[in-house]
Amino acid sequence: MPKRQDYLSWDEYFMGVAMLSSYRSKDPNTQVGACIVNDNNRIMSMGYNGFPTGCNDDEFPWERDGDAYETKYPYVCHAELNAILNCRGVNLEGCRIYVALFPCNECAKAIIQSGIKEVVYLSDKYANTMGTRASKRMFTAAGVKMTKLEPKKASVLIDFDEKKI
Repeated sequence: MPKRQDYLSWDEYFMGVAMLSSYRSKDPNTQVGACIVNDNNRIMSMGYNGFPTGCNDDEFPWERDGDAYETKYPYVCHAELNAILNCRGVNLEGCRIYVALFPCNECAKAIIQSGIKEVVYLSDKYANTMGTRASKRMFTAAGVKMTKLEPKKASVLIDFDEKKI
């Protein structure tokens, strides 16, 4: 019997892990996940956008508008930064990071400083914002490759029905 032909590529697999991680986010508007992978296609870390450990997500604001202090923006840790921090000092030199949404300028700094050499992303919907333009400028200057993933599959279904295993 020949092997299956419709299996996921490595890039689709790791983006899938990033997307699955985003389901842990409690943000009511934007859920982003990240997956960091080394040259041997081993997952080094994962993260998703949410509040820092110890900051109760029932007590901190999820608002997008209004008094800046009462919005989510000063408090939410982005998926990329969470994935980097979750490594707890593991060397990420030469790794790739998979993210659904192109990184903001603050995450770009952390990506560069951690030694990650490639960003693989699905969406660049904020391409014309100052933050994304700054990210691209820094990535270019630092030699970080930016790759837009063009998956062959539009979706992947994860079914928890044990009878189908």
